[in-house]
Amino acid sequence: MFDQHANKHINSQSKNPFSSGLNLPKPTFSKEEYGRPAAGSMSDIRGRKANAHILKEILELCEVLDQNGTPCRDHPEILAISFGDLFNLYVHINDKLVGLLLRARKQKLVDFEGECLFQRRDDHVPIFLLKPIKEIREDFRQRLDALHKEIPKSPS
Repeated sequence: MFDQHANKHINSQSKNPFSSGLNLPKPTFSKEEYGRPAAGSMSDIRGRKANAHILKEILELCEVLDQNGTPCRDHPEILAISFGDLFNLYVHINDKLVGLLLRARKQKLVDFEGECLFQRRDDHVPIFLLKPIKEIREDFRQRLDALHKEIPKSPS
């Protein structure tokens, strides 16, 4: 047993990148795998759950915009609300409004001027909901269903 343990240790040290005199092959990753946790690992599962949670929060933001926005004169299908009004409405729901707006803009659901919005300074900046809420709901429902299928059920 001692020899088995010693051989196992020697083998693990031969793969240790901090040991001297190594000729280890470089790990190969595809672009999709690079910087991502191993599929099925706890980190992967936590990441998928966090992604589903953020999708729900973005959908909630779009719902608030749909309920409280006013149609634009030129494009009645696009709803708008000022950042100050949205901040006052939404701060009771969630304290991450600016981050959610940035994520929603990246997904081309909303649009606004500037890189980042600040309370009081940018209260006049209009925020536009670019897609109809029905289309957003359907898209997010499909994405959430796909995520829920990928997340394995925990035994606890």
